[in-house]
Amino acid sequence: MAATVSICTAALGAEISATGAELVRLRDRTGADLLWDGDPAFWTGRSPLLFPMVGRARGDRITVAGRPYDMGQHGFARTSTFALVRSDAASCTWRLDASEATRQRYPFAFRLDVTYRIDDATLHMEAEVTNTGAVVMPASFGFHPALRWPLPYGKPRSEHEIVFERAESAPIRRPVDGLLSAAQFPTPVRDRHLLLNDGLFEDGALIFDTLASRSVVYGEAIRVDFPRMPHLGIWTKPGAGYVCIEPWQGYASPEGFDGDFANKPGMVPVAPGATETFAMSISVER
Repeated sequence: MAATVSICTAALGAEISATGAELVRLRDRTGADLLWDGDPAFWTGRSPLLFPMVGRARGDRITVAGRPYDMGQHGFARTSTFALVRSDAASCTWRLDASEATRQRYPFAFRLDVTYRIDDATLHMEAEVTNTGAVVMPASFGFHPALRWPLPYGKPRSEHEIVFERAESAPIRRPVDGLLSAAQFPTPVRDRHLLLNDGLFEDGALIFDTLASRSVVYGEAIRVDFPRMPHLGIWTKPGAGYVCIEPWQGYASPEGFDGDFANKPGMVPVAPGATETFAMSISVER
């Protein structure tokens, strides 16, 4: 099986890896790179998929029906090898099925299908989580694309901002040892605009757990749409050449939460035989 698959139109090109079904390259019509290159000096990720959990659980362990299971931050999909189901010039679909290895960490039967599709200058990313078992399966899902900061369009890094679809007046959260802070913090968004600077991220990600918007525009050039994803993380390591715009369903366990995985805030109960779909898109608007 190919280690990566490339898809493209005249306006946009993408490369997806079998490891994690991760988007590892995104280029505009001129060939300019829009996605972070995974420089290990800062962060080796590029656009990992977060499943079956977003964020971290207390002690990196979840509890299902009274039994503990080891579960690292953001789950295991991002380090798993996916099978290529199909591909053509502008789309591809990858699959991860439950296995003995996944059941050691997540005792449910599932199928995760991830499809990438380019339509003109828009990359659509869709994940379908199917419960192939006989009991209700709690799951969450998140996208984690790292876009270049600055983008390759001439604007200085200090002038990049994220513009939200709607006013974001609700307080935000912060990570505390990887968990969701009990404390709330004033939103840094002003009149729908978030001017990016490294100081914003000295205490980690900005976590919008009460989110009004379902789309943002980054750097006046990139539109990110996530119509059914109710939460958002924005993160970088100060000084790095990327900013992650992360649509989520779910987030890290709140400080003090140590209950059953099904009761972790943000989880979706997937009925036996049912499929839940999570989607986002990245559009180049220049």
